[in-house]
Amino acid sequence: MNILKFNVMTPIKKVLLVSLLTVLFVSCDDFGNLNDDPNNPSQVRTELLLTDAQRSMSGVVGAVPGTLLVQYIGETQYTDAQEYRNMSASFNGWYTGPLQNLQTIIDLNSDEETAPDVLSGGSNANQLAVARILKAYFYQMMTDRWGMIPYSEALQGRDNFSPAYDDQADIYADIITELNEAVAQMDGGAGVSGDILFEGDMGQWALFANSLRARAALRIAEANPSLAEAEFVDAIEDGTIVENAEDVMYPYLADANNQNPWYARFQTRTDYAIHETIAEYMKGLEDQRILVYALPAPNYSNNDGVVSFDEIQGMPFLEDAGNLTNDEISFPGSAIGAGGPSVGDQGAPLPIITVAEMHFAMAEAAERGWTGDDAENHYLAGIEASWEQWGVYDETNFDDYIAQAEVAYGNDAWDVQIGTQKWIALFPLGYEGWSEWRRLGFPELEPNEFGVGADPQIPVRFAYPSSEVTINGDNYEAAVAAQGPDTPYTRIWWDVD
Repeated sequence: MNILKFNVMTPIKKVLLVSLLTVLFVSCDDFGNLNDDPNNPSQVRTELLLTDAQRSMSGVVGAVPGTLLVQYIGETQYTDAQEYRNMSASFNGWYTGPLQNLQTIIDLNSDEETAPDVLSGGSNANQLAVARILKAYFYQMMTDRWGMIPYSEALQGRDNFSPAYDDQADIYADIITELNEAVAQMDGGAGVSGDILFEGDMGQWALFANSLRARAALRIAEANPSLAEAEFVDAIEDGTIVENAEDVMYPYLADANNQNPWYARFQTRTDYAIHETIAEYMKGLEDQRILVYALPAPNYSNNDGVVSFDEIQGMPFLEDAGNLTNDEISFPGSAIGAGGPSVGDQGAPLPIITVAEMHFAMAEAAERGWTGDDAENHYLAGIEASWEQWGVYDETNFDDYIAQAEVAYGNDAWDVQIGTQKWIALFPLGYEGWSEWRRLGFPELEPNEFGVGADPQIPVRFAYPSSEVTINGDNYEAAVAAQGPDTPYTRIWWDVD
């Protein structure tokens, strides 16, 4: 698996422990300043704010809801979520957590009075750049989930407790601008400290930002084609993670301080199994990746230590999930950290953005006429990169796989083929898989027939938190009037298919 490798164990543990046990402040004066208030220290450790914000990325890459909606994962006991019964979610924690931390970094590094005091976190320009990149990352995830959200008036604290909601078109345009300008403002000074992703390597941050900009541009391909094309092409020309063929992975620890969330979920419970939809589709094509996405179902395993396709049994939609025992279904594999106490991997990394995703994006861009690249080459490179990511690449098996009519390029509409293969490759990144499924419409997923309502449908957004109705009612009502009913079935701006 090609991942960004870091020696993060000891320093990260120390940083995380400090960030959890302190309020992220230290005194900047010496012992002799007796008039200083020890309960109101004056210097902020921006490197700790950065680490804390990056830790929140785990809440994106390791989240469950998207995996249920896009049928990567099925619930084995409590099935309300996959029956679409609770599609209201709060976004408040993203504002008060990582986004506020990042805004504080920006404020301190932008103010002439405080900028010299926070250089322990890296050069001012580089801290600003990284904070802007991460803000764009979190905001894109949020606007893709809810649609219109507070953006331009957000993060003002006591100056504005009732921020207006911004149009998603404006949010996306600004996210793309932020990513572009962030790379442009990087200087040759010290790289950022407290960085658990790239250890302060600003070259890696630039590739990451360009890749995120390409992802954002492609997302709006149907809603704003001209902006999408211009920004996608520019991002690719500036250089993405394809340049060094390294996936960007979240680096969990073999330690409870920052462990893989799928590992944690399986320590005392077995609530999630590989879903029948993805399992059966991949088994039908003898896709080697399913052998690491899932574990053998005990009743189907020959216990020889080698996983075979017929040992994988996905979890179907059932009116009563209890009709199947744990022995009859496959749990997610240890490749993503899951699998239970005996086979889980506490420190297994999870993907943030991968080379495979970028190749599929470039294949689509070629089909749209944005570039002169060969779409088939990028499509096949995307599949190959995904097989390599999961450590299953074998030339013979791979050649047999891509020769199949359902996989070979050009035998169907490009959106069917790219959409389906991208869906497989994005596992277990549920929110991204769900967004790309909404945008492209493929693969054609059947909704849970036991879902809520007379005619169950797969939700296409999350409803706003109920707290917005009471504490930000006027702006909430304005957003609903502009966007449409606050239900899980109102399409957001870029979802025009």
